[in-house]
Amino acid sequence: MDNLLAGPPPIELPDTPEAREALESGAKVSDVAARFPAYPAAWAALAEDSFAQGHAVTSYAFARTGYHRGLDHLRRSGWKGHGPIPWEHEPNRGFLRCLYALSRAALAIGEKDEAERCLQFLKDSTETGYDALTKG
Repeated sequence: MDNLLAGPPPIELPDTPEAREALESGAKVSDVAARFPAYPAAWAALAEDSFAQGHAVTSYAFARTGYHRGLDHLRRSGWKGHGPIPWEHEPNRGFLRCLYALSRAALAIGEKDEAERCLQFLKDSTETGYDALTKG
């Protein structure tokens, strides 16, 4: 008999080796995003770089793109809108980084409610990822 209180199983997104290897090889991040537009880690890197340069609106746009691409991947992987998205599974990290980047950029442009929702979504999805991204 299944435990109905256990909740949904953790989602593990599939790896995208060609895109991952392109990023790891030092390719220009914008070129990786253009070549692999469904790869959230490229959008996360663009969002993080933009934020670090003081461009919160650009960071927000990149993070939102990666967030929506990640949601598409999650749904195709069986995610029903809630449940664990483990940080420990490397292919999940691009989406989770976008989620954090979206929260941070939203706060910077005055979207406090969105920032809080995104941060709560991150925490609900992965305590480990939440800690790594917010305290790291």
